[in-house]
Amino acid sequence: MFLRRIPGSGIVLIAASLWHLPSQAENQVTQIPFSDTKAGTVGLGAGLRFGRSPYKYVESVSSLENENNADLVPLYLYEGKYLFFHGTRAGVHVLNNDLNNGLNTDIKLDLVAQYRFDRLETGASDFYNGVNERDQTLEGGLSLAYHPQSEKEWGKISFSALNDIQSRHNGHVLDLTYQYNIALGNFQFHPYVSLIYQSQDFVDYYFGVDADEARADLPEYQPGAATFGRVGINTTYTLFDDWFLFANLSFENVDEEIENSPLVDKDYLTTTYLGFSYQFGNVFEPRSSGFDLTNIKDWSWRVHAGYQAEATFHKVHRGDVSRSDDINTHLAGVTLGKLLSDGRIIDYWGKFSLNRRFEDGYQDNFWQYDIYAMAMGTGYSPWSEKELFRYGFGFGFSYAQKIPAIEQIKQQKKEGNNAHFLNYLEAQVDFPLRNMVNSQSLRNCYVGLTIIHRSGIFATADILGNVSGGSDILAGHLECKQ
Repeated sequence: MFLRRIPGSGIVLIAASLWHLPSQAENQVTQIPFSDTKAGTVGLGAGLRFGRSPYKYVESVSSLENENNADLVPLYLYEGKYLFFHGTRAGVHVLNNDLNNGLNTDIKLDLVAQYRFDRLETGASDFYNGVNERDQTLEGGLSLAYHPQSEKEWGKISFSALNDIQSRHNGHVLDLTYQYNIALGNFQFHPYVSLIYQSQDFVDYYFGVDADEARADLPEYQPGAATFGRVGINTTYTLFDDWFLFANLSFENVDEEIENSPLVDKDYLTTTYLGFSYQFGNVFEPRSSGFDLTNIKDWSWRVHAGYQAEATFHKVHRGDVSRSDDINTHLAGVTLGKLLSDGRIIDYWGKFSLNRRFEDGYQDNFWQYDIYAMAMGTGYSPWSEKELFRYGFGFGFSYAQKIPAIEQIKQQKKEGNNAHFLNYLEAQVDFPLRNMVNSQSLRNCYVGLTIIHRSGIFATADILGNVSGGSDILAGHLECKQ
C-alpha cells in the first residue's frame, strides 16, 4: 500500500496506481498499476522508494536500520470483487460498476486502510538528543473517485479523507487529486496535480516541538494545519503480458507551518519509486487446458505439522533438518489453495494458510495467518508422462498474533527488531500417492515436506519493521486437489 509521505508534506508521495485506481484519491508513490484488472486477479511485486526527508540532518526516506538510501517495499496485490490489496493500501469496494450489476455509475467509493511511512528517527543526529521519535502509523477512511466514461478525454478526479487509526498523530489528512491518462504503445503516463490538507494534530505530531523537548537551539514550536500542492507523474511499461515496470516521480512544496519548524530544513520535497509487478492469474475464472495428465483441479487443501528448525531456509533445502538449539516449539495448520494459472510445467496457485503456533510454555499459543502465491513445478518420468514429484515455491506475507518465541530469542541476541507482519516464503516437495497406493480417492493427493519461513528481507523494508531474520518450520504435509 505509500512512499513515506515524507514527513513534512503531504501524505505519502505520488499518486500511484498507474491505471484506473478506484482507490486513487490519495497519491502514494508506492501505488502501482494493478486496479485496472479483472476481479480475482492476484499479483506480486517489489519496488524501491527514494526521496528527501524534510528533517534536519536526515537526507533519505530510508530507515537508519537498513543503512541504505532506498527502502525496499514488497508488494502483495489482489483485486477482488469486494476486497483489494494494492501494495501498501487495502480496503473494501463499496460502490463501483462491478458491484452494482446493471447500475452504470461513474462514482467509485472505497473504505481504505494504508500504511504511512513518515517518521523521525532521533538516532540520525546528536541534534535530536532529548527529542521524541515520530512513528509510522496506519490510517483509514474513505476514498471517492469520479471516473467518467470519457475518462480518456477528460481524466478523473478523486478525493480521500483518512484518519490515524493507531493513535500516533491522531489527526486527519484530506487529498483532492486530478489525473490525466496518456497511452503510447506499451507506455502509460499519468500526470496529476493534488491539493493536500493535514490537520493541526498531524502537523504538530511530526513537526511540533514540545516544552520538554525544547532547548536553546531547538525552541518550542506549535504549528497549525498545513495545506500544500503536489505535482507528479506515474509511468508504467508493459514488459510482457503479465509483467509491468513502473517509475513514479513527485514534487511538492513544504507548507510554511512545516517549513518554520526548528526540526525542518527543506522547502520542497521530491520522491521517486521504481519497481515491477507480475500478475499470476485470476481466482474467479474457471480453468481449462488441453494438458490434463494428472487431472488438475482448481482447488486444493493441505494439512501440515512440524517443528522449529535450527537451519535457515536455504540450509534446510540443502538437507539440514536439525531441530532448533534454542527452543522446542511446533506449528500445525491447514492451507486452502486456488489454481490461478495452469501450464504444462508450472502452475500458479493462490493460497491462504491458518496455523497454530505451539510455544512450549514460553508464551501462550497463538494463530499465524499466511497469504501467498506459489509456483508449482512437476517432475515427470523421462520415458513416460508419469508424474513423479512436485516442487513449489511460494512468496507472500505472514501475520502472527504474537511474536514467535524463536524470533524474540534470535533478535534479542543481536539487539534487532521484531514484527508481527513479515514477508513469507514457503517451499514444498511432495510425491503423488497414486504411485504408492491403488486408491481412487487418493488419486489427486500428495505427501511430502514443507518449509515455512517468516522473513524481514534482511532489514531492508520499513513496512516489515526493518527486521533482520525470522523463523523456519520444517513440516510434513498431506495435500489433495479437488
